[in-house]
Amino acid sequence: MEHRIERIGPGGWERMREVRLAQLLDTPMAFMETYETALGHGEDEWRARVERVSAAGSVGFAAVAPDGRWVGTMISFTPVPDEALLVGVWVDPAYRGRGLGVTDGLLDAVLDWAREEAGAHRLLLRVHEDNPRATAFYRRRGFALTGESEPYELDPTGLLLEMALPLD
Repeated sequence: MEHRIERIGPGGWERMREVRLAQLLDTPMAFMETYETALGHGEDEWRARVERVSAAGSVGFAAVAPDGRWVGTMISFTPVPDEALLVGVWVDPAYRGRGLGVTDGLLDAVLDWAREEAGAHRLLLRVHEDNPRATAFYRRRGFALTGESEPYELDPTGLLLEMALPLD
């Protein structure tokens, strides 16, 4: 399926809202908010989210279908010098699969940003322990479990597992 990878910038708040609601319906455990909470956000919140991923030290990428819909996202930011954190990862089920290249394309864009613009030496992420498909993708791309974990905010009986990829 055709798609292009583009940087999320100002003006994308409506598509940000649309894709976030789709994310929460498809994979609620992968995100730190509920569908109901996200549905209640006003335009100002969605505009603020787009501004945050466009700010210095942050980046957002969207996989865009020929009709302009966002069919995948990856967001990264630098919480501390030398490290980037990957968040907001999602690909529409119709665009999943290694052969389609959407997830790999998004990650390649984040990796380029982390190395070249952010100057990060390591890319971190947290994946829910009950998300083996995501964990397998990250392992295939060279990420390894660090041994660190934290309770999942929306259900503390579940864990978020930390994975890291050296960028040097």
